[in-house]
Amino acid sequence: MAKLLIDECLHKSLVDVGHEAGHVTDHVTWLGLSGSKDWQLVQFALSHDYTVVTNNGSDFLARYAREKVNAGMLVIVPNVPPKQQLELFRAALQFIAGQDLTNTVIEVDYRAEAVECREYRFPGR
Repeated sequence: MAKLLIDECLHKSLVDVGHEAGHVTDHVTWLGLSGSKDWQLVQFALSHDYTVVTNNGSDFLARYAREKVNAGMLVIVPNVPPKQQLELFRAALQFIAGQDLTNTVIEVDYRAEAVECREYRFPGR
C-alpha cells in the first residue's frame, strides 16, 4: 500500500481510484495546499511520507533528486483530460502493486495506442 498525494494539476477523481486500489490517497486541494509552490509540496510530501502523483514531473524531479530518501513519484506524462488521466493512473497502480516506491520514479504514458509504465531510480540511488 502506498500513500499517494495527487497534485492539483490532476483531476480529483483520481483519489477514488487510489482508494479503490487500497492506497491512502489525498488531493492537495482537499488538504488546503492549493496554490502551494512545488518546493512546499515536496516538503509536505517528505514530512508526511507521500508518493507524489503529478503531471509536472520535471519540477518535482529536480527537488526530489536532492533528497537522500523519498517516498517516490508517479508521473502521468501527457497532459490529458480526466478520462485519460484515470486510465493512465489505473495502469500505474497495477504496475506498482506490491512495490516499495522509495527513491523511485514511475512514468506512465501512451506509446502508440497502448499504456506504458517505466520505472527509474533517482540519480545516485
